Formats: sequence, C-alpha cells, structure tokens
Amino acid sequence: MDPSPSPNPLLGSFTFPPYDAVLPRHVVPGIRSLLAQLEVEVEELERIVELEPVYEELVVRFERVWDRLKVVWGVVNHLAAVRDSKELRAAIEQVQPDKVRFDLRLSQSKPIYIAFKTIRESSDWHTLSEARKRVVEGQLKTAILGGISFEDDKRKRFNEIKQELEKLSLIFEGNILDAVRSYEKLLTNKKDVEGLPATALGLAAQMAVSKGHTNATAENGPWVITLNPPSYRSVMQHSPNCALREELYRAYIKRASFGDTDNTPIIEQILKLRYEMAKLLGYNNYAELSMETKMATVEQAEKLIEDLRVGAWNAAVQDIEDIKKFAESQGAEEAFDMNNWDINFWSERLRESRYGMNEEELRPFFSLPKVIDGLFDLAKKLFDIDICPADGEAPVWHDEVKFFRVNNSLGTPIAYFYLDPYSRPSDKRGGAWMDEAIGRSHALSRDGTSIRLPVAHVVCNQTPPIGAKPSLMTFQEVVAIFHEFGHALQLMLTKQDEGLVSGLRGIEWDAVEVASQFMETWCYQKDVLMSIAKHYETGENLPEEICMKILSARTFRAGSELLRQLRFACIDLALHSMYIPGGSESIYDIDQSISRKTHVIPLLLEDRFLCSFSHIFADTYAAGYYSYWWAEVMSADAFSAFDEVGLDNDKSVREMGIKFRDTILAEGGGRSPLEVFTDFRGRKPSAEPLLRSYGITPVAEAIA
Repeated sequence: MDPSPSPNPLLGSFTFPPYDAVLPRHVVPGIRSLLAQLEVEVEELERIVELEPVYEELVVRFERVWDRLKVVWGVVNHLAAVRDSKELRAAIEQVQPDKVRFDLRLSQSKPIYIAFKTIRESSDWHTLSEARKRVVEGQLKTAILGGISFEDDKRKRFNEIKQELEKLSLIFEGNILDAVRSYEKLLTNKKDVEGLPATALGLAAQMAVSKGHTNATAENGPWVITLNPPSYRSVMQHSPNCALREELYRAYIKRASFGDTDNTPIIEQILKLRYEMAKLLGYNNYAELSMETKMATVEQAEKLIEDLRVGAWNAAVQDIEDIKKFAESQGAEEAFDMNNWDINFWSERLRESRYGMNEEELRPFFSLPKVIDGLFDLAKKLFDIDICPADGEAPVWHDEVKFFRVNNSLGTPIAYFYLDPYSRPSDKRGGAWMDEAIGRSHALSRDGTSIRLPVAHVVCNQTPPIGAKPSLMTFQEVVAIFHEFGHALQLMLTKQDEGLVSGLRGIEWDAVEVASQFMETWCYQKDVLMSIAKHYETGENLPEEICMKILSARTFRAGSELLRQLRFACIDLALHSMYIPGGSESIYDIDQSISRKTHVIPLLLEDRFLCSFSHIFADTYAAGYYSYWWAEVMSADAFSAFDEVGLDNDKSVREMGIKFRDTILAEGGGRSPLEVFTDFRGRKPSAEPLLRSYGITPVAEAIA
C-alpha cells in the first residue's frame, strides 16, 4: 500500500513560513486549494454582512481572507526572488491568473463594498478610531480603483487588463534575470584584470569555478566577469582597460533589450494597458490614477523633481569638468573625449586623489559581522530594542540566511526578521530590498487575545565571503543595508494592531521611504561610522583621519548622482502621463529627451535602461519613483531634529529616538503620514535639510 502523500506546506498553519519545504510542485495545487477555501469564506462573509455590517465582524473576517492569501502568495513570490528556477517560474505563471481572478473577485464584491460604505455613512462613524476609519476608507478606495462600479463588458475588459498586467510584469522580471545570466566575459590574460581589487578577482575566480573552470584562482585565473552588480561595478570603477569597460557598459545598458529576452514590447504593452485602465476609471492618464494612493499630485511631484534638477545641474557640470581635468593631468586620452564608461573609473581615481582613500582598501574595515553589530547597537540606542540571533527557530531558504528576534526593553519578543546578505547570480535577483513575510495583527493572533508579531525579510546582494574571509563590504553596501533595515524597522516596530494598516500597510506610497532614508543618514555620523568600521583581522578601529575623509566625501559628485536618479523619476512620470501608445515618439525617444536635462554627457543612442527598470514595470513604483525624494524631504528633516538637540548628547538623542519610534515607526498606515510627521517634528516638512545635505541652494518649498 502506497504511503499517503505528504501535506502541502503552503496549506498548513505556521508561525513562520516553511521556506525549506516549499517546492515548485507545491505551488499549483497549493494555491488552487487555498483559493477554493477562501472562496467559501468570502461567500460566507457576503451573507453575514448583508444583514447588518458591524466593523469588528466585517474587518476580522475580511482580514483573515486577504491576509491568508497575501502571506501564502508572498512565500511563493519570495522564493521566486531568492531561489528562482524554471520549474518555479512555470508554476507561478500557471497559477497566477487564478490568484489575480480571486483578487478581483474580492475587490469587486458588491456586498463587501456596500458593508464598508454603510459603516462609512453610519451615525457611529465618529466613534471609530482614526486607524479604523483609515481601514474603511482604504478598502472603499481599493474597491473603486479595483473596478467595483463596472458592469458587464467594462468589468470584463478591466479584469482582462489586470490579468495581462500581472502576467507581463512576471515576464519582464524573468527576462532581466535570464539576460543577466546569459552574459559572461571569460578573461585568461592577467593583463586584462590589472587594477581589479583582490575582492573582485576572488569573486571572478569563484564564478569561473562555477562555470567549469575548476582550477581557477584569484591570482592566476581564469576569471569570469558578469553583469551582476558586484562584478560589473568593480570593473567599471577599477579597470584601466578602457575597451573592457566599454564592452561591459554597452552590454549592461542593453540587457533584456534584444532576442528572446527583449522587454521592449513588454514595456509598450504595459504602458498601453495602464493607459487604458486609467481611462476606464475616469482618469486622464495612469499617473493621475497612481496619485490616488499617494500624498502628492502629479504637479507637485513634477515640481519637486524640477526644483531638485535645476539645483543640481551646475554642480553636475562641475563634477564632469573636475573629472576631465583630473584625467588630463594623468595623461589619459579619454580626458578629451570622455564617455559614459569612463566616468566611474576616473571618478574613483579623483576620489582617491582628493580624499586620499580607496574604496576597496576600506573593505577590511567593513566586514559584515561588525557592520551588523554596529547597526544593531544603533537600533538599541535609538529605539530601545535588543536584536538577538535566533537561527534554528524558523525555516530558511538557503544556508546563508540568518534569522533574528527583536525584543523590547523588557525582553519580550516584538518581531522577527531574516537576513539574506549575499549575491547568488544563479538563482537570486539583483538589488537590495525589504519585504513583509507576516504583518502585525491583533485579529489574526493564534489565541485571539495576544498580537501576531511581524516578520520581515532583509535581502541584499553583497560580495559573499571568499575563502576564510568574511564578506567585506564597500561603504555603499553598508549604506544599502542600513536603508533596507530602516524599512524593516517600520514593519517590526509598528504598534498598530489593526492588521490592514499596520507596519507599511496603508501608508501613502510616497512616504514609505522615510524610515529607510533616515537610517541611511546615520552612516555619515562619526560615532556610528567608527563603531562599525573595525578591521576584520586585527580589530583596530578605522583611523580617524580616514573616517573624516569618508564623511567629507559624502557630497562628492552629489549633483551628478542626484541627476542620474532624477532621470529615473522623470521618465517614470513622463511615460505614465505624456506618452501616447502608438504615437510618434517611442519610449526611447522620451528617455533620450529627458536625459539631455539630466546627463551632462549624453546617453548612448542605444541605451535601453528602460528594459531593466523593474521598479516601475515589475514592482509597485509605477508613476511613483519620485517617492524617493518626496520621502527624503521628510527623512532629512526628521534627522535634522537629532542634529538640533546635539548628536553628541546621548540623552537627547535617545529621547528623540523614542519619539521617532513612537510616531514615524509606530503609527503604520493608521494615520496620514503628514499628521504623523507633524507630531514628530512639530511642523510640516521642510526641504532645506535635504538640499543642504546635497550641497544645493534651497529652492523647494515644504510639503503642504
């Protein structure tokens, strides 16, 4: 007799997701079975609320359905990002239409919509807490933007658009992964790798071994260079081989833009469908639709971007002149014809000359274990929490992943998080991100009386340990992990018990970067920097003069970097507000036009950056990339509060940290971000601290 099949891990009850047990074969039956279960629960909810909608019963039952799918689908999506395979991708593609269909079913439920509307219009409305009001209003807005008012043909077309957009986003991201994996540059001559730091050579040799060159070593090669960021950046910053830099640069800007992985038609179809969807909902364009869930209007976002662009332009022009003059002083031919693949190389040489430090030589002072220790110490100082290793308490998806518990000052657990720090080009997508595994909720606690604690993922793509050496980080990698941990803190330190607006849920999208950018800023404070910068072998502190040089270099090429990022925000808004699908201008024509205002050295005509712009075509930043600067206005102003009380005054800093924790981090989406910020700061946000940090003359007004 055959043994009974093992239960599907996606369908079980769990405190922490069963990442170690979920396989591609579980996805289709697991999701379909879950959706069938949830359909029964939705039908029951609809019957109950048609009688007399009561907030507690409506929201608790609704949250159970919504959250269960969010958590389980989140497990699958997370594994696709960190443990990708053809089998998993195929399984997701097969079942994704079912999942989207259920999402639409839930958002277009007339009985549920009417129930929320009845509560909104009831005489008891004023008795609800602000958070509960935000839950109701948020669900009404979701229903309206989800097509609740459509009937028959309009609803059918709207739902077709939503299905197709989900499918296209999945294809878009998969094409990038495949395109990056398909590029390899095998180098066998030592001359070709001259100038590359030891870390880069070790990584390239490891990659060569994984490709079958079993005898590859960092010293003697062969070496395999890829378009994965740690590999690509090292060549662009440190290789004196101009031809190699040019080859990699051209490959990088054209990734996912030709052959089987060409994202151009995907982008065009996404934009066409978003435009059509916006029109169906009564908006002039998708940007207007997107702003319904944000603080800003299209005009306010455009004004902020333009103010920053104008303020940064002259500084960026001077940056390029400085680089050219320095290259000329070194006898470089490219000084007289500077190209895009030359900028990072000569910029790094100028930085070394001006500040007397080499980013790669600093790596031994930024080992991952010591950086993490310093980050956790800072969190304890500011927010009165303790972060403890908890490996073994939760399943993980890879043996490199670490698990941590967050305790309050009484030693009581209040949250958990995973840390997946290293690059794995074969199955992990690039970049750094934080995501929710489980959100805080009172309604969904296991015993019905306590709180379900939040769980976060913090994922990076740092250079992995090489041999006996720990992961040695660049300073920018340090900044990146502080940034993502800031996101995690907002998820983990929320005190909001209404699950639909706890943590990052329900926050207007252009405010979600406040905590992350706030945490970045601490990397540029002397005491914090000295606490994390200790030599991995000797334990010696970073020399103080080097520390001061790092802090001084903060504004090095700040104008150029700001303009580079503003290009992304500009093209995002332009494509979603002015681009006409099938019109006379292509997406690349618009990008080129914008880049002439944001790049002192023009882009190459074949630049196809848009084909890898995941933020707006495979993520949630469509017509919202400007949010980084909208939020940075608030984060820089929030940090200035610490500056004002004195960063060397531990007592005042701790008090201000608790205030930040109990407002910005605690409130979640239960109150408007502007109200929460005003509670913290005592006034509305001002752009001046942000502009000062970039060395730019203040030109922007406060967020109103």
